[in-house]
Amino acid sequence: MNEIVQKKFGIGAPVRRKEDAALITGHGHYVDDYRPEGILHAYVLRSPMAHATFTLGDLSPAREAEGVHMVLTAADITDLKPMPTKAVMAQVDGTKHAVPNRPVLCTDTVRHVGDAIAFIVADTVDAAKSAAELIEIDFEPLPVIVETASAMSDDAPLVWPETGTNRAFTLGHGDKAKCDAAFARAAKVSRIEIVNNRLVANYMETRGCVAEFDKASGDYTLTVGTQGGHAVRDVIAEDILAIDPACLRVVTPDVGGGFGTKIFVYREYPLCLVASERLGRPVKWICERGEHFVTDAHGRDNVTVAEMAMDENGRFLGLRVDLTANMGAYLHQYGPFIPWVGTSMSTGVYDIEALHVTVTGVFTNTVPTDAYRGAGRPEAAYLIERLVEVAARDMGLSSDEIRRRNFIPPAKMPYTTQTGRFYDTGEFAGHMEKAMDVAGWAGFAVRDAEAAARGRYRGIGMCTYVEACAFPGSEEATVELGLDGTVTLLIGTQTNGQGHATAYGQVIAEQFGIDLDRINVIQGDTARVRKGGGTGGSRSIPIGLPSVLNASKSLVAKIKELAADKLEAGAEDLELAGGEVRVVGTDRAVTLAEIAAQAPEPLSARDAVKQAEATYPNGTHICEVEIDPETGDTDIVNYVIVDDFGVTVNPLLLAGQVHGGAAQAIGQALMERTVFDEDGQLLTATFLDYQMPRAEDLPDFHFETRNVPSTTNALGIKGAGEAGTIGGAAAVMNAVGDALRRHAGVAHIDMPATPHRVWQAIQS
Repeated sequence: MNEIVQKKFGIGAPVRRKEDAALITGHGHYVDDYRPEGILHAYVLRSPMAHATFTLGDLSPAREAEGVHMVLTAADITDLKPMPTKAVMAQVDGTKHAVPNRPVLCTDTVRHVGDAIAFIVADTVDAAKSAAELIEIDFEPLPVIVETASAMSDDAPLVWPETGTNRAFTLGHGDKAKCDAAFARAAKVSRIEIVNNRLVANYMETRGCVAEFDKASGDYTLTVGTQGGHAVRDVIAEDILAIDPACLRVVTPDVGGGFGTKIFVYREYPLCLVASERLGRPVKWICERGEHFVTDAHGRDNVTVAEMAMDENGRFLGLRVDLTANMGAYLHQYGPFIPWVGTSMSTGVYDIEALHVTVTGVFTNTVPTDAYRGAGRPEAAYLIERLVEVAARDMGLSSDEIRRRNFIPPAKMPYTTQTGRFYDTGEFAGHMEKAMDVAGWAGFAVRDAEAAARGRYRGIGMCTYVEACAFPGSEEATVELGLDGTVTLLIGTQTNGQGHATAYGQVIAEQFGIDLDRINVIQGDTARVRKGGGTGGSRSIPIGLPSVLNASKSLVAKIKELAADKLEAGAEDLELAGGEVRVVGTDRAVTLAEIAAQAPEPLSARDAVKQAEATYPNGTHICEVEIDPETGDTDIVNYVIVDDFGVTVNPLLLAGQVHGGAAQAIGQALMERTVFDEDGQLLTATFLDYQMPRAEDLPDFHFETRNVPSTTNALGIKGAGEAGTIGGAAAVMNAVGDALRRHAGVAHIDMPATPHRVWQAIQS
């Protein structure tokens, strides 16, 4: 381990982020920093009602208002196709579920607060807002449903009355007959019903875009914060504008956070493009924070009942899961896929021979839901790890012992789960026992007694998780040698805070023998990068880095062949260092710049390593809390993480990813709560009402790895971008539950365990 961390560059080196100097000194370049000449500003008039039919009054006052250049309504964009749902799933009966129409601008019905009605373009945002106030809308209210658990009730109002139901789809996994047989022979069945609370993905930089149209060429350019410009380009061009994707260039500058929610295409993007074409000027739209709460896709929002069948020794025999997933008012871009892919991880790290999962998607008059950091896998880990704690108590076993009895052992690897997930490697007991040792699990009773003497409730909980990420596919990487001796990488992933330029750069630096400041990483421009899969599902480094490494090696080989002729030496006798190609052991050298200048054509190499199976990071989180029974305040006093990420590329970047993910899990577990009232109004629509985790809410994390390399990834990497979020919420809530059960007899509490909720549970 010490030899690895002492490396200057290459895989395993603790290279500091090269991006940070610009970002922390205010020299980043974000969408809102782009101000082309003649720019106009857009504003979206949104519905203040959750469900209503409407008619628009005379638009002339708004269109003729000072500074206004355009007012678009649904009648003005009939050539645009509706917002697409790209994940149309096969249901349990074999049919594909229906996809309700989601127009770019609502025609005569709104279905959630924030639904888009009109698009105003003016000289300034204030002028556009003033014009919006001149638009008269006659609303006819309709009944509203917001609660996930009530959406399928007989008397529930219907979001789409023409369908006769709020059921959006029914998906599933497993074998019902086999699972029923396992339950029939069970000695004990444990049951849990839990809520996975809805979250608002509050990245630091709200969404925004700048659209431009070149009349001479007929081409569009959209500057927009994304998690991958190629996918955004294709959806806008093919599914909404019905144009050739080659006519649309998507440019993504610095991105201030994504978390899955910036993968998607939103209504404002095609609207800005249409407005720019019709007006012949650039059009900018920037989302305000209040808008963000009611427009950008929300995350999670599941209600789940699960049962575990066990034999007399506490061995798991079968698992039943009945999950209701709130889709909101529409099926968002990948919305139906999220609960389905999440429940494919239902069995977690456990050897369970029978499974039956039913996933029911429901419509409500709320903001649509879609992928949020982890995209279904945090929900799956949370469910199984809360259920395992109930099973342990029902069987009279400790938290670690029931896990130890049911872990998939290394001897069974590779292991295929009942949902078809292929775990290639994993030593689950190993990282659990290491985490327990570091966390002082054996000494908890002493700490508990000491806390009780101070009038505090102390609890400890764990989560042993596994996730699927870096899904099958490839990521093309092109490496070029410049005439100045610098190296440029072009790749279609998209950094939104992860440090891609550093991670990719340190591997290139090792191959070329140059410093990071001699390496340029180009992402986020569909005109320069041929293709790309974007960033999501922890794919960028596991999928992208093997291609970067191979392309770098190929280009180095070309450089050595050219240098060999010039230096009159064999290519095998050459090395690259300090911007030169040298004959090993001599002072004979030629610079990279000279090689590039004398090459018969520009020097580059391209590769796209294909991966046939997902990777499966796993690990243990252990959380210890103290609760003040007088206030319900929960303080995290210790937090230990031991993860298996296969191979560590950069320990500094890795720690940052894990800390950030765990912070989001703590936010969900203890504070973040999205609340709609019975009329569909979002009551938690600002940071005054929606609590975000701050530095003072977070513990000092102890993080280490106990890696077992992946056999499905070319470099043994498993991925780490979402792992902290996947393992965190269950660990925190198991600790909170342990404290409340131990000291107050509270049997169950749901997320978020806010001080008020905890206090109420204690009082009850």
